[in-house]
Amino acid sequence: MTESGRSTAGRGRIDKRSAILEAAVKVFTREGYAQAGIDTIAAVAGVAKPTVYNHFGDKENLFRIVMRDGAERTSNRIIAALASLPDDGQDLEGELERVAHRVIECQLGDEGWGLQRLLYAEAARLPDLYDQVVARGSQPVLDVLCGRLAGLANRGHLDLDDPAVAATQFIALVSGNLPGLSALGTRPVDRADLDAAVRTGVDAFLRAYGTQRRRRPRRG
Repeated sequence: MTESGRSTAGRGRIDKRSAILEAAVKVFTREGYAQAGIDTIAAVAGVAKPTVYNHFGDKENLFRIVMRDGAERTSNRIIAALASLPDDGQDLEGELERVAHRVIECQLGDEGWGLQRLLYAEAARLPDLYDQVVARGSQPVLDVLCGRLAGLANRGHLDLDDPAVAATQFIALVSGNLPGLSALGTRPVDRADLDAAVRTGVDAFLRAYGTQRRRRPRRG
């Protein structure tokens, strides 16, 4: 085979692998792991059923790759959003709200919610996969956010003893209501509810970690 022929064959193999992974995401999130069939995935991908086995071995291995790849895609999108958080402290509340909205937008996609529901559904059966998805998805996000918050603290804009704890709490405060508001991604989230959740979360974060502690207004 010529060099050109080998190159074309290599591209064809990569294209088939990509098509299978894309189809697998659709079928797994639509039907769940147990009901998803390799024949269906092959049909959606436009390949022969043996081709799926040749690339991925079996359904569980394909599922594992889909879950790990999905976690990395979501993580990369969120990390890109966090990179835009400045450390000059100007309009800190507004910047935190802006970044929080971008983080949430990365989480609200159909694929992200579908994979999250799958992860929860299969966690008891595949606990090691749950840990791998967290390691590839949530942990890199927390690591980057930790660095951004530490930078703000070093410049005197936040008062943090442990940036890693603060990062975990920030994500929980601004997106903790998402599963309930969206019923795990099965219904749209009202924009007003989303804005209120972000404002409340950022306000609580700054009450805890702002250099000028906020006082709650007195009732009555």
